[in-house]
Amino acid sequence: MAHSAKEAVSALGIAAGLDDGSLCPVELVEQTFARIKASDPAIFTELLVERAFKEAQAAKQRRHAGRPLSSWDGMPIAWKDLFDIEGRVTTAGSTVLKSNAPASRDADIVSYATQAGLVSIGCLNMTEFAYSGLGLNPHYGTPKNPYGNGPARIPGGSSSGCGVAIARGLVPLAIGSDTGGSIRIPAALNGVVGYKGSSVAFPKGGTYPLSVTLDTFGPLAADVKSCIGAAEILNGRTLTMPKPTSINNLKFLIPTNVVFDEAQEAVIDNFEASVRALEQAGATVTRGVCTEFDAINTLTAEHGYLVGPEALDLHWDLVHSAKAAEMDQRVLERILDAGDLSARDLIVIQRTRARLIAANRQALGDQIVLYPTTPITAPKLEPLEQDDDLYKRTNQLMLRNPGFGNFLDWCGVALPNGMDENQLPTSILLSMPGGRESDILAAALTVEELLLKLN
Repeated sequence: MAHSAKEAVSALGIAAGLDDGSLCPVELVEQTFARIKASDPAIFTELLVERAFKEAQAAKQRRHAGRPLSSWDGMPIAWKDLFDIEGRVTTAGSTVLKSNAPASRDADIVSYATQAGLVSIGCLNMTEFAYSGLGLNPHYGTPKNPYGNGPARIPGGSSSGCGVAIARGLVPLAIGSDTGGSIRIPAALNGVVGYKGSSVAFPKGGTYPLSVTLDTFGPLAADVKSCIGAAEILNGRTLTMPKPTSINNLKFLIPTNVVFDEAQEAVIDNFEASVRALEQAGATVTRGVCTEFDAINTLTAEHGYLVGPEALDLHWDLVHSAKAAEMDQRVLERILDAGDLSARDLIVIQRTRARLIAANRQALGDQIVLYPTTPITAPKLEPLEQDDDLYKRTNQLMLRNPGFGNFLDWCGVALPNGMDENQLPTSILLSMPGGRESDILAAALTVEELLLKLN
């Protein structure tokens, strides 16, 4: 039943090897670059070779001297191409920004990783400007999903390179952003773990935004413990592991509306098998309508998406310049679509969102919202490249389930929970209101262990 990615490597295992001396930081970097060069060239937009070897050499010397900066000193890490890396132009999966000035300093979370001795390997491919849940990129190529029988499948977006890099075991940690599902979708489609915090869970300095309101950040990794360790380090905290929550103390709410619409049979079957395992182990599971989902859908139909006007404002000069012709035309069209929204639409969306977040927080209490991360497994890549209407419909469907969590400012963890008939991963999503990050991660440890036993 449950299944983790073929080659994904736990950061905990690498940390143990670095600690006991069986892994050398410099050799680890050499092996990492060798694996990357032998893999899909579309996964990374740039490799930070000089920086990585310099950082690895320093980590090796600290380890030899018995003075590591943290227990993860020497650990490889890779960054979605929207985090500033000092001396490099942040391209955000685009080619139109290449004439921009290089970043004068690292993004805040990159800086925290460096302070803990982590080794920055490179910048990972993404949908241009992070504006799609499918992961296609006409500029740098689309990373291929490592799973599935037959034709190439999509990686999921917008953190496409992150999901594939972890699934292929190229790096133990990949850090992404999530505005409507952009960490959890690629985690789900590539059979790995993805964790996004709420809007205040990670420092935002030095990140290329899509939506200043909805942008959130977090790691993709082989397991929950690796995500927890990354979250601590990227906040400049000492690395500590929470205790898994006792299964008898876990209370789940499964929404009966919206999230199962158009879901594949295998997605539903694997979800229900996971739920049965939770119930048999002693968890409390309730099913009911999540009224906020219907309210969000009504709001969107009447007034549009919040991300639209924020993205349009951010890219206003670019999309009204000659350079717009060099953009992914599907991304450009989506940004320009927001031009139809009125000032009142935006105010109504913002006001309603604040009300729904407050109401939902009160309604949920200690319950964890549980449903499939995506209603479908990874679709074939080529038809989506050829057909704009299919692209739009599939993108909306892919973003639907995880997108509720951004609108309601939840934190969430996507966990692999099985495969479909084409050997493509399915995934379940655990979510709680913002501020409950430690609770959701402790619960995810328990659920992950249970899912692995189903295998």
